[in-house]
Amino acid sequence: MKKVLVVDDEKLIVKGIKFSLEQDEMVVTSAYDGEEALELAKNNDFDIILLDVMLPGLSGFEVCQAIREFSDVPIIMLTAKGEDMDKILGLEYGADDYITKPFNILEVKARIKAIIRRNKKKDVSAEKPKRLVEGDMAIELESRRVSIAGKDINLTAKEFNILTLLLLHPNKVYSRDDLLREVWGSDTLGDGRTVDVHVRRLREKVETNPGEPKYIQTKWGVGYYFKK
Repeated sequence: MKKVLVVDDEKLIVKGIKFSLEQDEMVVTSAYDGEEALELAKNNDFDIILLDVMLPGLSGFEVCQAIREFSDVPIIMLTAKGEDMDKILGLEYGADDYITKPFNILEVKARIKAIIRRNKKKDVSAEKPKRLVEGDMAIELESRRVSIAGKDINLTAKEFNILTLLLLHPNKVYSRDDLLREVWGSDTLGDGRTVDVHVRRLREKVETNPGEPKYIQTKWGVGYYFKK
C-alpha cells in the first residue's frame, strides 16, 4: 500500500483527498501547516507528498526546499494560483509536478499513480561503485557526500542525483527529457526548465566559475554532459 502525505490548511480539501485516495487503498497521513509536514516527512517513508503552497508558518515552497535536503520523495505542489512564476518557483525548489486549484480529484489520482508507476520502473539493477573520483572532486555514493579539494559541498537530493548520473556516464549527453526520466523518474511535467534550474544551482556549488564550467558542460540545443 502506497503511503501519501497530504498537506493543506483547508481541512475540507484534505478530508476530500484523503477519502478519495483511501478508496484506492492508499495510506494517507494529513498535515495542516508547514512545520508539521516537515516533521512528518523526516520521520516517515512516504511514496509521494501533496503539498499546498499557501500554508501557515513555513510556506509550501520552504517545506519543499527543506525536504529536498534529505529526501528524493516525489512532491506535487497544490497552488490556487495559475501564474507561470508560481509554477517555476515550485520547480526551482525541487517539486516534481504541480496542480492548480480548483482541481478534479481524478486528475490528482492520475498524477499520483503516474509518478509512482514511473518511479517503480527505475533501473536499480546496475551495480554502482561506492566512490567516484574525478580530478579534485570525490563522491561517496553510500553516504551521498560530495567534496572538492577536500571541502564538503552541500547538495540537495536532486542535485546529487544529477551529478552522479552524469559522472557515471562521462561525455554522454543527456537531454532535458532524459534527465527528467532518469532523475525525477517521471516525464509528467514535460518541461525542461526544472532541469535547467537544478543544473544552474548545481554549477553554482561545484564549479569555480559557473559561467565557464569545468565539469558540467552544455551541448547547445541537446542537453548536458560531464566532461572527462
